[in-house]
Amino acid sequence: MTSILTYTFKNLPNTSKWALRFSVRPLSCSSQLRAAPAAQTKSKKTLAKPNIRDIVVVDGVRIPFLQSGTSYKDLMPHDLARAALSGLLHRTSVAKDVDYIIFGTVIQEVKTSNVAREAALGAGFSDRTPAHTVTMACISANQAMTTGIGLIASGQCDVVVAGGVELMSDVPIRHSRKMRKMMLELNKAKTLGQRLSLISKFRLNFLSPELPAVAEFSTSETMGHSLDRLAAAFAVSRLDQDEYALRPHSLAKKAQDEGLLSDVVPFKVPGKDTVTKDNGIRPSSLEQMAKLRPVFIKPYGTVTAANSSFLTDGASAMLIMAEEKALAMGYKPKAYLRDFVYVSQDPKDQLLLGPTYATPKVLEKAGLTMSDIDAFEFHEAFSGQILANFKAMDSDWFAQNYMGRKTKVGSPPLEKFNNWGGSLSLGHPFGATGCRLVMAAANRLRKEGGQYGLVAACAAGGQGHAMIVEAYPK
Repeated sequence: MTSILTYTFKNLPNTSKWALRFSVRPLSCSSQLRAAPAAQTKSKKTLAKPNIRDIVVVDGVRIPFLQSGTSYKDLMPHDLARAALSGLLHRTSVAKDVDYIIFGTVIQEVKTSNVAREAALGAGFSDRTPAHTVTMACISANQAMTTGIGLIASGQCDVVVAGGVELMSDVPIRHSRKMRKMMLELNKAKTLGQRLSLISKFRLNFLSPELPAVAEFSTSETMGHSLDRLAAAFAVSRLDQDEYALRPHSLAKKAQDEGLLSDVVPFKVPGKDTVTKDNGIRPSSLEQMAKLRPVFIKPYGTVTAANSSFLTDGASAMLIMAEEKALAMGYKPKAYLRDFVYVSQDPKDQLLLGPTYATPKVLEKAGLTMSDIDAFEFHEAFSGQILANFKAMDSDWFAQNYMGRKTKVGSPPLEKFNNWGGSLSLGHPFGATGCRLVMAAANRLRKEGGQYGLVAACAAGGQGHAMIVEAYPK
């Protein structure tokens, strides 16, 4: 392993000096991958603040998250978003009382750029209910939720629906810029001579399409390539990543079989059968995973299809309300939505470390410590991303040299971490994952008897988000 890391450091661009700090500190989590026990009920203070409205999530749903190219492949994003909104309406019957609707998405369908509005109209919401769409990479649904929180906290609204959607089965593929320019100019040409003059400039290479790239605009580097470098920097081996990847699949399968994924609502796909379950849960073995080749850095990379989240189609939606409004309408909320933070850092060498930077900030804002948290729900883009964050969070050296902190925050204990599976197994529709994370935390707190949940996620651009969820008293 040492020789591989040495080769990697020599041949990968711009590996930061902090890489060597972790290169001799291998991490193995195989002994910690057993199923987690239920959290113990504790007596803790509430995070309610004077003169600030208490905001609650009444309920949240998602249609099954499916691997791209499967049952949703012939649909459009607004079809998925509409299905999630319809599922929320079926559970809550709240349509006429909603003040505002916000949805997150990443790869927009040109025909329905404001997918929140189109989906809301199709789902049966009033045409007098405003709706807008936000994008913030993998934390787009998080942004939708917190925008809704802001509207309620400021008194502008009482009832907001937030959600997100992504359809990776069908992404926009454009003509080349030269071809687009020629077509636009041809459309404006008024004479035959002008048209013939433009056509004479046509070249065959104009027909080369522009495919959407899952790469950082600022660095031109794919997220997987960045993760391979990050894993090498923190001495997270291929075996570490494969061992971790076993965990979310086994826990998700268990949660699915036991009916714990109660946020999933069935979706009757037009012309096809009704979809009732996520289809990316695939328990495997280390032997099978070891056969897969690296995807990004070859031949010495460590990121494979088995230890990465997969391209996913899906949508989610949540009903967020001022507590007094929810109670007046007869609802029993699931959880309070408390403090949240957004962070950003270097998108080259620290692209996926959002949870490391966001977690201590949101804990301090809420006046909590890691030991106060009963349920952690972190987005799993890759196994290596999670394990690198664990190491960074557990390092005084990293805290002091890169975060301006005196001491580390500490890494989450695995017995409280993503207990019902994570993005590696359930899937990751870019714009929809944030709502899934919050509902998983809320539902786990109710089931396991805990009080506080911490949701965190990284995102493209070197950004991140974290939020505290507090269980609603039974």
